[in-house]
Amino acid sequence: MWQYWLEAMMMQQQESKIRARKPHWLKRSLPTGSKHEKVRTLLKKTRLHTVCQEAKCPNLWECFARQTATFLIMGARCTRNCLFCAVGHRPTGPPDPGEPARVAEAAQRLGLSYVVVTSVTRDDLVDGGAAHFAETIEAIRKTMPEALVEVLVPDFQGSKTALQTVLAARPHVLNHNLETVPRLYASVRPEAVYGRSLELLERAKQYDPMLPTKSGLMLGLGESSKEVEETLQDLLDAGCQILTLGQYLQPTRRHLKVDRFIEPEEFDHWRERALRMGFSNVASGPLVRSSYRAKELYQAHLMRTSSDDHVHP
Repeated sequence: MWQYWLEAMMMQQQESKIRARKPHWLKRSLPTGSKHEKVRTLLKKTRLHTVCQEAKCPNLWECFARQTATFLIMGARCTRNCLFCAVGHRPTGPPDPGEPARVAEAAQRLGLSYVVVTSVTRDDLVDGGAAHFAETIEAIRKTMPEALVEVLVPDFQGSKTALQTVLAARPHVLNHNLETVPRLYASVRPEAVYGRSLELLERAKQYDPMLPTKSGLMLGLGESSKEVEETLQDLLDAGCQILTLGQYLQPTRRHLKVDRFIEPEEFDHWRERALRMGFSNVASGPLVRSSYRAKELYQAHLMRTSSDDHVHP
């Protein structure tokens, strides 16, 4: 246990200068109790990564304390160098063939009924890791037949075949983040293409019209309100139904600086605006991340769409 607290304190000290600039609504205290330590121990024993840890998610302590985590497959190093992301670079080997079974085992031991799986971007692989995603979904289904699975996928460099491979494994939600408005792609995600990401979401709906699709944006990178609204409309036009909006936080001094801290009331405004525009459900807040409380977001989406179907047969 003492190692856990030592690591937590070291992380706080390393980022103290960045955190000192944060407004009060972004400051979090460490939780009490032992459930979060049990999650960390399990992940270590099963040799698994989580985006919570690798991306320095501000909700890590809360989610681990609730015995939830977002599994990060295909290693902890990415082939891309997005300037907002804390995940390491330059993968050193192929995906571990035993990883899908270990993800399923960990999800079962955590008692998850809703499993979120994401990955680093692996442009070095022929299929971008699509087959590994499919194997992970299938392993979870085999081990936990009643569990729901959400996947947060990279763009697979626009490959239709790779996307179809993932969708053929029948995830319950397909998530792909735009991250920011098109004008900022060159400075925020220089190796990504805005239109390619929109096309992935559109193709997913064409492949399976009943599959809920999801995307997310970070705010505070220098985008204008008009640009945000235009991007939300692009997502709707691509068939996206579930939306997450959160505050960009600079993970280290080597990453992009925060342009502006958005107040909670402005996030509330964007949630209401997005719902009026036509999204089925929206999570919007300073600490919201793409997989934060994903199960609740999906359940609310189902309730809303079922209600809409009843009102508009």
